[in-house]
Amino acid sequence: MQFSSVSLPGRLIKRYKRFLVDIELTDGRIITAHCPNTGSMQGVLTAGNPVWVSESLDPKRKLPYTWEFVEADDTYIGVNTQNPNKIVNDALTAGYIPELATYTTIKPEVKYGTENSRIDFLLTDIHENRCYVEVKNAHYARTENGRRVGIFPDSPTTRGVKHLEELMRVVDQGHRAVLIYCLQRGDCEALRFGEEFDPLYAKTALKALNNGVKMLPYSCAITLNSISLYKPLQLITEI
Repeated sequence: MQFSSVSLPGRLIKRYKRFLVDIELTDGRIITAHCPNTGSMQGVLTAGNPVWVSESLDPKRKLPYTWEFVEADDTYIGVNTQNPNKIVNDALTAGYIPELATYTTIKPEVKYGTENSRIDFLLTDIHENRCYVEVKNAHYARTENGRRVGIFPDSPTTRGVKHLEELMRVVDQGHRAVLIYCLQRGDCEALRFGEEFDPLYAKTALKALNNGVKMLPYSCAITLNSISLYKPLQLITEI
């Protein structure tokens, strides 16, 4: 995924009201940018962290700047939760994910399930076999047992639990269901469920695994002008 504008560097001042972040650019200007992440943003909100924003030339936008990256833990981390679907779409189109490379049709945002949900991607092959793909954004990581481990979720997510239940129903109906964890950083070797943040999600995720939902965690390769799916990670299932 390429960015349409060059990312501008600055320093984090503070994030507030969930959608707003104050940043001091390197030229001394202090701006208020859109924060495209409503989560807890564990581990990235330390004042003074190096950050990068993109700039929109759309005159209709109230805030022309969008917070895209932060540098923390000596690595670039993507914070824009609107990007993972675009990242995964690029990877699916390029046939980069081996487990999903045989599907010939990719349809985003398709209604499904019993609760008026939308699946991120509906894939079909030449035999009209269906695969329902849900994408989850992750960015938080810790060093555990000598290696970097991504963690999802980093706060309670009733929506995430609902999606797991929907995917299990898809499997019960005879279709394939895949959950891709898009970890917007490149320094991790594995990903685990954040039981300490949402024990219900962790329990439901294990149930989904045991009931046939495939889970594929990936890290991302990040530059200041692009972000793409990088490498598959080990999924740690012990909780």
